[in-house]
Amino acid sequence: MVLLALTLFLYDLLNGPLFLFVFALINLAGLALSSILLIRAKMRFRLLPWGAFLLVTALTVPFARPIEGKIQANLGGKIVRTEPLSLRNGKVVGTYSRDRQVEIYAGVPYAEAPIGERRWKEPVPKQDWEGIKDCAYFAPKSMQAKSNPIMSTLVDMYAEKSWHPDYRMNVEERRSEDSLYFNIWRPAENSGNLPILVYIHGGSLTSGSSSYVHYNGEAMARKGVIMITIAYRLGIFGYFAHPDLIAESPNATTGNYGLLDQIEALRFIKENAPYFGGDPSNITIAGESAGSSSVSALCASPLASGLFQKAIGESSSIAGRYPPHTFRSLETALEMGRDIQKEFHCEDLSELRSLSAEKLLSTRYANSAMTIDGYALPKTPYEVYKEGNNNETALLNGYNVKESDAFVVPNFLFSPTNGKNIASRLASYFDEQAADEFMEAYKEEIQADAFSAFNAIISAYWFMQPHYEWSTLASDNGIPVYRYQFTKENGYYGTYHAGELPYAYGNLDKGHAFAYSKSDYALSETMLSYWSNFAKNGNPNGGDMPTWDAWDEASDPLMELGVHVGPIEEKAKKAYPIIAAYSQRKNAAE
Repeated sequence: MVLLALTLFLYDLLNGPLFLFVFALINLAGLALSSILLIRAKMRFRLLPWGAFLLVTALTVPFARPIEGKIQANLGGKIVRTEPLSLRNGKVVGTYSRDRQVEIYAGVPYAEAPIGERRWKEPVPKQDWEGIKDCAYFAPKSMQAKSNPIMSTLVDMYAEKSWHPDYRMNVEERRSEDSLYFNIWRPAENSGNLPILVYIHGGSLTSGSSSYVHYNGEAMARKGVIMITIAYRLGIFGYFAHPDLIAESPNATTGNYGLLDQIEALRFIKENAPYFGGDPSNITIAGESAGSSSVSALCASPLASGLFQKAIGESSSIAGRYPPHTFRSLETALEMGRDIQKEFHCEDLSELRSLSAEKLLSTRYANSAMTIDGYALPKTPYEVYKEGNNNETALLNGYNVKESDAFVVPNFLFSPTNGKNIASRLASYFDEQAADEFMEAYKEEIQADAFSAFNAIISAYWFMQPHYEWSTLASDNGIPVYRYQFTKENGYYGTYHAGELPYAYGNLDKGHAFAYSKSDYALSETMLSYWSNFAKNGNPNGGDMPTWDAWDEASDPLMELGVHVGPIEEKAKKAYPIIAAYSQRKNAAE
């Protein structure tokens, strides 16, 4: 307790703004009180120091604010700039990684800023620039709701899922509508013509950043793969739809501006690949969550044909017949657009475009789904796959064992799912028929742990069954498919949604190293090798790693990535027919 009070004092004094000095003195008083109580108080009063600690924390946190600023591409330390690199549109200079083994070019523009009259229009290719662009810092992330400063400070102080004090006031990344940039990591010594992996970040299409450490590209570059992370328009800026926008568009499109940004980024990357040492004929797209949904959309978009060869999808897909999220009809999208116009009391698009970005962020509508716009997506991805017109030549995809837990648990925090209420909760989430079928199919699991069984069913619905459909569609078209399930628990995200990311891209040591053991680092090396091999050859196998067999419905080998690395049975498979039948009933009713 004394140590915690002391470190909290140092946190306030050394990392907080100057006006927090007064609160730092309060924390010192808490330290003194804690010391006296711990030494002299009777046993029943020894909880008082904890109370005092919580009190001073409560007094401090509301006044703390993460500092907003630029983030170094080399993750701190001294910036050592590279020699200028000539791209097709102009020159850039980046920075080396700390060990000088990787060159990083951050904030490379691929399209003109979508601001002013360009808001809610197709991206405009980047014009040539004069001089040398300084690309040692990440560009601002796309416009999105700002993080709650109190929660950000608490996370800074106490980290996630562990009583592991951090006490660093991490820099809050800047936000801007001018955000169409990408970041390159490439080996410092390379002979050119290297494979390229383009990563699309997640965040429900409403949040996220291309600079997040869990998919930092240094480790991938050390494997001989150029890694690129891209930013794209989000939320109301990226997925707003309106009939007047269709009328003014030369392509009669609306609602998929973020997806069109991704396609423009891929065009720029392919055209510039020879300039930064990449092979334009060996490009893999990858993404997690909404980024994975975007990958499945790109696999079905005629505009993305020829811009990449292989695809990696982690924890989401809209390729199935009835996507459970991240996808909507054009009619639904247009209705929401008209509602947003009414919400802001605007007469026309001109008035909407005149609103500030912050004002638009106050909308109560999510704008978190792609749509059939007749341009980027003329048909549903399911229809494209059924016709055999998808773009990828190989697919690696999968999910984590506890995908939905972080989403479901908060809803029932004070009323956990149990054997008595699970049937009614399933019925409210699905329908009576599906609830009865789930109760029968998961009878043993419900008897053992109804709480976990409910979460497993929701995980199957939101994440696992969509991947099964995606894999089936791709495999039926003769494409090699490699499927996985991530099962490695740890002291951080574990097997929750996004838990696999720092393993797959080799970033366990960046930010939360305390949560991982030797077995985690060994698994990360294996996964990083699988992912990089796939980017190189369209096949994850190589070296002395366990063989990862291509998937088909008959043999059904699901690769476990955890303490055990090897084929396992897909336990969620019994839920898939129930989900498919329910989705069909739901769609027919709508």
